[in-house]
Amino acid sequence: MATSILDLNAQKPAATDSEDLALVRSLREGSECAYETLLLRFQQPVYNLALRLLNDPSDASDVVQEVFLKVFRNVGHFRCQSSLKTWLFRIAINEAHNQRRWFFRHRNREVGIEDEQEDSRSRADTLADAARSPFDYVLDREKEAMIEAALTRINPTFRAAVVLRDITDMSYEEIAEVLQVSLGTVKSRILRGREALRQELERKLQSQPAMQWLPKTAE
Repeated sequence: MATSILDLNAQKPAATDSEDLALVRSLREGSECAYETLLLRFQQPVYNLALRLLNDPSDASDVVQEVFLKVFRNVGHFRCQSSLKTWLFRIAINEAHNQRRWFFRHRNREVGIEDEQEDSRSRADTLADAARSPFDYVLDREKEAMIEAALTRINPTFRAAVVLRDITDMSYEEIAEVLQVSLGTVKSRILRGREALRQELERKLQSQPAMQWLPKTAE
């Protein structure tokens, strides 16, 4: 089920708001066809998101199961104040965090991910939001794999924001809805995540002569 970074944007559902509303209505009525349509449209995007957050196919599959179980059980409470994709991605983000917490708790080395100095200032806070992201510089499979590996090493809180923006191509407003944080927090997390990703890539490539493909941060 794994899909490369280059393939992800092509998988965005193109359904309109009216189609989403019709699908939700059918789900509430218990339509089997509606459940099949929901899985067809969103199972792979949800899996791709979970895989980028957890970096483990088995854990990502577990998250997908939990996401759709929650959707089936709670679709009656969905008020359509956000898009169906936003709601599903919000559940997926929460389930990925739960999966990660379970992993650390059961190995007696739990890390306070959510308490990761969210309010602290860093150099990345002052960076301008460059028009191009690190993913724009993926030129071949080798560099793509390097970015994938570097992505797994950055703070999960920032990783989620970067994945939603630079891989799933969601707007800042949609990301704010998914993560249930302010627009300013979304922008801060994306900037800090991109900077962390840049630093990881630079550390990896510091012994290599050619680094022209790395993005430049603003002055």
